[in-house]
Amino acid sequence: MRPVLLLYLLFFSVSMAHSQSYSIIDGKAIKMYQEGEELTISRQYDAAIEKFQDAIKREASFIEAYVKLAQIQITQGKLEIAEKTAIAGRSKLRNPKATAKHKVDIGWVFINLYLQQGKFKMAHDEFREIEPLFEEDFRNTAYYRDMKAQMEFLQSQLDKVSVIERERLADPLNSFQLQYFPVLTANGEQILFTKRDGVGNHDKEDIFMAFMAPDGGWTKPQSIADAINSPYNEGTCTITADGNILIYTSCDAPDSEGSCDLYIAYKLNGRWQRPKNMGKNVNSRAWDSQPSLSADGRILFFSSNRKGGFGGNDIWYSVMQKDGDWAAAKNLGDIVNTSKDEISPFMFFNNEILFFSSNGHPGFGGMDIQLSRVKDGEFTQPENLGMPINDQLDQVALFITAQKDYAYFTELTTSKTENDRSILYRFKFPDEISLGENLTVTEGKVFNSKTGEPIDAALSLVSLTNDSTLYQFNSDGKTGEFMMLYPDKAISGLYVEKKGFLPKIYNVERDKIQNVKDLKVELVPVASGEEFVFENVFFEFDEYSLKPESVSSLKRLVKFMAENPNVNILITGHTDNVGSASYNLDLSLQRAKSVQDFLMAEGFHEGRVLVEGMGDKQPMVPNTTPQNQALNRRITIKIL
Repeated sequence: MRPVLLLYLLFFSVSMAHSQSYSIIDGKAIKMYQEGEELTISRQYDAAIEKFQDAIKREASFIEAYVKLAQIQITQGKLEIAEKTAIAGRSKLRNPKATAKHKVDIGWVFINLYLQQGKFKMAHDEFREIEPLFEEDFRNTAYYRDMKAQMEFLQSQLDKVSVIERERLADPLNSFQLQYFPVLTANGEQILFTKRDGVGNHDKEDIFMAFMAPDGGWTKPQSIADAINSPYNEGTCTITADGNILIYTSCDAPDSEGSCDLYIAYKLNGRWQRPKNMGKNVNSRAWDSQPSLSADGRILFFSSNRKGGFGGNDIWYSVMQKDGDWAAAKNLGDIVNTSKDEISPFMFFNNEILFFSSNGHPGFGGMDIQLSRVKDGEFTQPENLGMPINDQLDQVALFITAQKDYAYFTELTTSKTENDRSILYRFKFPDEISLGENLTVTEGKVFNSKTGEPIDAALSLVSLTNDSTLYQFNSDGKTGEFMMLYPDKAISGLYVEKKGFLPKIYNVERDKIQNVKDLKVELVPVASGEEFVFENVFFEFDEYSLKPESVSSLKRLVKFMAENPNVNILITGHTDNVGSASYNLDLSLQRAKSVQDFLMAEGFHEGRVLVEGMGDKQPMVPNTTPQNQALNRRITIKIL
């Protein structure tokens, strides 16, 4: 039960019970009741229950005793018994000594009982019925205002119930006593989770993983790596979309800054390297856990109860710097964080929607899953995911695939006869909850065009509209393999770069490289005579002034020239065959000079950046279609 609901339950009747006479006059029954109240205050609930039951046995119409007895039974989770007690108490309202106050007390019990049972409409209807009977003093309390706000929230949600079907993940997953906090790579072909064999002190946590099998099932889970799992506890992990950066929680390790710390590990050449404590910029002397990386690993979100927050547990974040270090963690602010608890952040793959669990925002009970959208660089007011994703129980964490098809979660089951179990489930994520534009995944390899050897190159997906980097990944040095996410942006470019090689530049939409499984990227070593097409350099029709969308490519040419100080280049302009040959020749030269002017403005000597115009003399493809003509309108860079 939410602590605040327990306060609602007890405060209301305690604050009002002594403001008028009892519903009975039997002094012995009243004394038993008063003794039960004293035992309740000292939290001796079982003894208090006996006193209230004795009072009812002596005087069956003792309404106050039914109220107190039902309240304690609710706090103990004995909801069926509490409901019978409350029904019996309501039947006594026919007592001539029963007042509006007694009706309110019984109604308050039913409101809390229905909330605990997930009968939200009945709770809302009960509140509406007894609200006119509330005394003015109670209407001025925070307890009333909070319950009023929850009832208004329920009213807004009762007609918005989604339909979901939960699906237990099949064997060999769920083969352990406890498995929880599942996360997947962007292609959905690898799942990681925390595994524990029991809840005893000697049952440690480890990170396990499994891969998608050809038949659509999962391989047998195995330890992620000996370099990661240790004699200490490792769990609640997050991984980048391509599966190459892992951050996880480890508790009570020798190099810990506090009780639980965050550790980071990188996969290089196909092997996980030794993890490192993320240090004092990220960790504190308090509890730091439940990490979530942005898709490309540049921003880390996590939950912590350190000083400087707004409540018990808050969401914090840290940004990776250009040198690979992490900036000092900052609180996400009071739009997301409240005076209560916010835990289990999950930043969706588009880097625009943050999911988290909270008991401080309007909800159904316990911890609810909320989402906050990023607009103009700021987080918006959280939205409750609604029923049945949320209910009266605690919803602790949710992970949604890049394809927006499935949401993965954990459900804890308890039994008096068996040990607790936690099981991995998934469900189709409701379409009515918008997750923004669609994302596609491209996989491929980067290799040396001369030798065929794999290359560990940097791949950057850039919005050409505003020169913002959407995602940045690296190919594996052992295999050359990479994974890249593509949102449905209007115009974007992919830049593949490695020092000592010519950059490879794609126009994502025109080159149709979204959702490709085996994109082969050939990088050419820097050498005299080598040439590449300088993509994503744009001019207005029949003009030679550079458009703003050209900035991303121009900056990368500046970087290439700076990394290769001994390299001189020839910038060549080309046109299609529309217009006269002489006109095209002059236009192509002027466009090449525009690129030259940009480089010279960046400090490069004119002698390093020569220019020429070829007009329509060297088409890449025949000028037979508008698409081919567009390919022929280009800038090329040649190493001299």
